[in-house]
Amino acid sequence: MRHVLARHPDSPCSAPIRIEGEAGRSGSGVLLDFRVSGDNRNLLLPDPAAPGFRDGLWQHSCFEAFIRPDQGDFYCELNLSPSGEWAAYAFDSYREGMRPVDPLPALAIALARSDTSIELRAQVELNGVKALASGHSWRLGLSAVIEDVHGHKSYWALAHPPGAPDFHHKDCFALELPPPG
Repeated sequence: MRHVLARHPDSPCSAPIRIEGEAGRSGSGVLLDFRVSGDNRNLLLPDPAAPGFRDGLWQHSCFEAFIRPDQGDFYCELNLSPSGEWAAYAFDSYREGMRPVDPLPALAIALARSDTSIELRAQVELNGVKALASGHSWRLGLSAVIEDVHGHKSYWALAHPPGAPDFHHKDCFALELPPPG
């Protein structure tokens, strides 16, 4: 099921766009699908690059998923760039203990782009993340940082907490993904 991401009210976007996200589980992995529809010619997307881990992707146009087990404070952040690059981080609790997921997950990204749509699909295998055991429900936050050609960034999420944009906040984990099967 597709979910519409809401733009944070304090972050302008010069392009008339709509962002939707969808997530599903496959064994110990997650399938993610983000779609931007509307006139995206004024959006600034990173150039294609060799697929692989890269830090700092959230500083430019990037799609994100935050995943935590239904119990506890641990969570995982996935950054998926339209460039094909990605990052995966583990956190012990709210913004504490950030480190790259070890071992790094197996990840595949596919991107399709036109003047009226951008679609990014990713399959991420998380079997190395013990806290995300496949037999338990997960809470998920889907989000996006969108940069325009003027350098402005807009912040999109399933839900926003009060105050400044903060995708790490517990209120952003608005989607429940039950165990597969």
